Amino acid sequence: MTAPPPKPWPDSDPRLDALVNDVIGQVADKWTMLILEALADHGELRFTQVGRQVPGISQKMLTQTLRQMERDGLVERIVHAVIPPRVDYRLTDLGYSLGEAFCGVWTWAEKNLARIEAARARFEAAKIG
Repeated sequence: MTAPPPKPWPDSDPRLDALVNDVIGQVADKWTMLILEALADHGELRFTQVGRQVPGISQKMLTQTLRQMERDGLVERIVHAVIPPRVDYRLTDLGYSLGEAFCGVWTWAEKNLARIEAARARFEAAKIG
């Protein structure tokens, strides 16, 4: 039996591992990625406009996701002192940089789409047979 190839990343600080796991857990959430994309595409948006750009998200989930993104420094919440109250959201530099980092996933998926579909088809065919 041959040894597996070395992993392409170095061992890291356990605190860094915890942060990466936390960020991946959040970003793997489809709502975070869709909100990130909406704000990257449209810039500053009102709460209701963010919701319109993310079909299927409930108001509760939109609120929770935006709060978590604000907590992590990915979005900035801008409260305007007007009547009725108005709140806008925009990506921070940190939010933009996360979007850029995850563009690599889309590039990888685009490059490997046919291979993944073929693997899934083989898997499904083997289950039936």
